[in-house]
Amino acid sequence: MTPTKRPITLAVVGGSGAGKTTIARAIQERVGSHRIALIPHDAYYKDLAEIPFADANIRNFDHPDALETPLMIEHIRQLQANQAVAIPVYDFTHYRRTEETQPIDPQPLIMVEGILILSEPALRELFDIKIYVDIDADIRFIRRLQRDLVERGRTADSVIEQYLSTVRPMHLQFVEPSKRHADIIIPEGGHNLVAIEMVASRIRSLLREREQAV
Repeated sequence: MTPTKRPITLAVVGGSGAGKTTIARAIQERVGSHRIALIPHDAYYKDLAEIPFADANIRNFDHPDALETPLMIEHIRQLQANQAVAIPVYDFTHYRRTEETQPIDPQPLIMVEGILILSEPALRELFDIKIYVDIDADIRFIRRLQRDLVERGRTADSVIEQYLSTVRPMHLQFVEPSKRHADIIIPEGGHNLVAIEMVASRIRSLLREREQAV
């Protein structure tokens, strides 16, 4: 009997609003979403009461302690062992983890997306390919503002206050320094079609090698 082959594990990292989701979707389109198990770090946020404070009034969603990373590591390892998992579903309107879960079946490629996944040593060691999506801070802020207003029911003042109090300082402390751990840096995010095509081509090649291995 041929042993089951270990999936390839890919990290897609970058600051909030950098275009990680756009890159992830582009890879799915070029590689085939049916071959990819997508794991967003955002799904593992803790309930609001467990989120650390940046100061007396503002919760810090951009600190590593805001996420249940050990559970994510457990799920990635299970998928690498070709076992199905059920990841959390997070409600960003009420800042709580719902009672629902999302089933994820093992696939040849595991794609993990998040702002902090390269800042965690225990996560880094799980990845075969590490991509950092790099884009100017002003573009990231505008994208975050638009997203939070439209998708999460926020006010402009609250988004700006959070950005200045937690998002920007945590980016400088954790996210930006983690870029040195990346194998590939993609400037201009989802607009960099040349880089996306190169990454997708490399992934397809690795998947072919995996399928042909005895």
